[in-house]
Amino acid sequence: MQLFYCPDINPDQIYTLGKEESQHLVKVLRQKEGDKVHLTDGLGNLFEAEILEANPKSCIIKVVNTQEEYHKRDYYLHVAIAPTKNIARIEWFLEKATEMGIDEITPIICQHSERENTKHERLEKIIISAMKQSLKAYMPKLNTPTPLLEVIRNSSETKKLIGYCVGENRNQIKDIYKPKESVLIVIGPEGDFSEKEVEEALKNNFQTITLGKERLRTETAGIYVVNIIHSINQ
Repeated sequence: MQLFYCPDINPDQIYTLGKEESQHLVKVLRQKEGDKVHLTDGLGNLFEAEILEANPKSCIIKVVNTQEEYHKRDYYLHVAIAPTKNIARIEWFLEKATEMGIDEITPIICQHSERENTKHERLEKIIISAMKQSLKAYMPKLNTPTPLLEVIRNSSETKKLIGYCVGENRNQIKDIYKPKESVLIVIGPEGDFSEKEVEEALKNNFQTITLGKERLRTETAGIYVVNIIHSINQ
C-alpha cells in the first residue's frame, strides 16, 4: 500500500492532489482512472479514494471509505531532545522515531547545546516522508526549538523523565513507567545537562533515568527511549 499525505482533505468533497503527489501517483506508480489510492490527513484518518482523473499535475480523487483512529496507540510519547551539531543525526532520529511511533517532538535549547536553530520545514518534510513510508495515519507534532526550562515548567504529561549521565540514584525506565501512561522524556546534548538544569527538572516532578552503561550519542539515546516505551506498551 502506498500512502499519500493530504492535510486539508475533506472526505465529503471531490479532492485534487497537489502537483508533487499527483506526479508520483500518475507518472511513477502509473495509476489510472478507477484505481484506488490511500491517503491520510495526519490526524488519524485513513482514506481510501478512487481516481476520477489521472492528471499528473492535478489528480482528482473521491473518497469512498474512511477508517478513523487508524492504528491509534493507547499511550502518548513526547520526546524533547537537544539538536546535534551535525543536523543529519537529528534528522535520522526524527525519521526513525516516526517510523517506530511517537506523538510529539520538541527540540530543546540547553546550557550545553551544540545547536539552537533548526530548519522547521525541512524537519517536517522528513517526518511526513517517514509517516507515509511506515503507513502511519498520525503525524507527530514537531515543535519549534524551545528553552529546556520552559519545557520542564510547562509539561503536562503523567510521567516526566530526564536522562542524566551522572549520579547513582537513577532509574531504569521499565521500573517507573507503566503501560498507557503519557510520558515526556528529555534527552540532552553531548555535553549532558548542567546540574542546575537537572535540579530544576527534579523540582518539577521529573525523575532521572539511566540509559545503561554504554555512552550513547544524543540521537541514539532518543531512539533507545522510544523503543523502550514502545516495547513496554506492547
